[in-house]
Amino acid sequence: MNLHETHSILALISLAVFVLAYLIVASEEYTHIRKSKPVILASGIIWFSVAYLAIYHHGYSKIEVQELIKSNLTDYGELLLFLLVSMTYTNALVERNVFEKIRYTLSLWGLSYRKIFWLTGLIAFFMSAIANNLTTAMVMGAVVLACAKGNSKFIQLSFINIVVAANAGGVFSPFGDVTTLMMWQSGKIEFFGFFDLLLPAMINFFVPAALLSFFIPSLTPVSDIEEPVELKKGAFIISILFFATIAIAVVSEQVLYIPPFMGMMMGLVLLMILSIWLKKTGQDDADYDVFVNIKDAEWDTLFFFYGVIFCIGGLAVLGYLEWASLAIYSNLSPTSANVFIGVLSAVVDNIPVMFAVLEMQPPMDMTQWLLVTLTSGVGGSLLAIGSAAGVALMGQSKGHYSFIGHLKWSPLIALGYGASIYIHLLIQS
Repeated sequence: MNLHETHSILALISLAVFVLAYLIVASEEYTHIRKSKPVILASGIIWFSVAYLAIYHHGYSKIEVQELIKSNLTDYGELLLFLLVSMTYTNALVERNVFEKIRYTLSLWGLSYRKIFWLTGLIAFFMSAIANNLTTAMVMGAVVLACAKGNSKFIQLSFINIVVAANAGGVFSPFGDVTTLMMWQSGKIEFFGFFDLLLPAMINFFVPAALLSFFIPSLTPVSDIEEPVELKKGAFIISILFFATIAIAVVSEQVLYIPPFMGMMMGLVLLMILSIWLKKTGQDDADYDVFVNIKDAEWDTLFFFYGVIFCIGGLAVLGYLEWASLAIYSNLSPTSANVFIGVLSAVVDNIPVMFAVLEMQPPMDMTQWLLVTLTSGVGGSLLAIGSAAGVALMGQSKGHYSFIGHLKWSPLIALGYGASIYIHLLIQS
C-alpha cells in the first residue's frame, strides 16, 4: 500500500525522525543509548503520521489502518520467534561452557600467531553459518585475546579477519545472518539456494585474509596456564538438539511449507524437556531453568528489529521506498544497484537495508537476489561499524581494535568484496 505522501510535512518529519534515530544508533558506542530505544520511538512517530494521513487525507477506515500495521507485525513476529529460539540455544551452549571450552582448548595448542590468525578466521567463517556473527566474533575474539599477549598489531589484524570471516560465513546459510533469514522467509531464495554463495563467500574471506597474513609475525606466543575448562552435563546433547532444531525447521519448510519459526519453536520444546532431565539427574543443575536462557536473549537486538521493521514499513506506506527503488534500481543496472546496496550496508546496518530492498520488490532474477544477499551480508565488513561483529569487537578489544585501525585495511577488504561479486556473477553466468 502506498499513500504517495513523500512531500507532505508529516512524511518529511517522519523521514527526518528515522534518520535522526539511526544516527543515534550508529553512535551507540559514544552515547551509550541502547539501539532499540531510538528506533522504537521513531517507529511510533512514523506510524502516528501514517495513520493520520491515511484517515484524514485518504479516508481509510479503522480496519484498513490496522491491516497496514498487521502486515509489518507478521514480518516481525516470524523473525522474533525464530531468533528467540536461536538465541536461547546459543545462551544454553554458553552456560554449558561449550564456547569457553573451544577458547580454552585453542589457547593451549601452542600455535604461532599466523596459525592462530588463520584458525580463528576459518572457525569464525563456518561457525557463523549456524550461530550469529555477533556470538561468533565474541568467541573468536576471546581466543585471540587469550593468545595475543598484548600484541596490539596481531589483535587488530586478527579482529579484522574475524569480522570479515563472520560476515562472509553468514551469507551462504539462512541461519547465518538476519538478512539471509529475512530473504528465506520472504520466499525469494529457497533453503538450498543459499549454498550457491559458498564459493563467493569463501573468496570474500580468503582474499583479505591472505593479504593480511603477510603482516602477521610468525612468532609463537607463550600461553599462560589456565584452570581447566570442563563441559557441563548435557552440553553435547544440547549441541545435537540445536542441529536437530535447524533440521526440523528446514525439513518442515521444504516438505510441508510450514514457516521456519514453527520448526524452531518445536526445537525449543526439546530443550525444555532436556532441562527437566538436567534438573532431576544433576545435583549441580537442580535449579537449572531454560527460561533463564530465554531471559538472557539479546532483547535489545530483538526490540531493535521491531523498530527497524516498523520504521521501514511506515516509510514504505508513505511512498519513500518506491521513490528509493526508482532512484536506485531504475537509474542503475541491477548489478550496480546491488553492489551499491552492499557499500551502503557498511554505513547503514544491513538489516534495515535488506528489509527496504524486500519492501521495494525490484524486478530481479535469482542471480541478482543472490547478489544482494551477498553484498548486504559482506558489505558491512568494509567498516568497523558496518556489522554487529565489528561493533562488538571494538568494545572487547580494549583499544587494540578501532574504527580508524579497521579503515586503514579497508582497501584489502574491498578487494575481497569485489572478487566475491565477480566470482558470483561468473558462476551464475
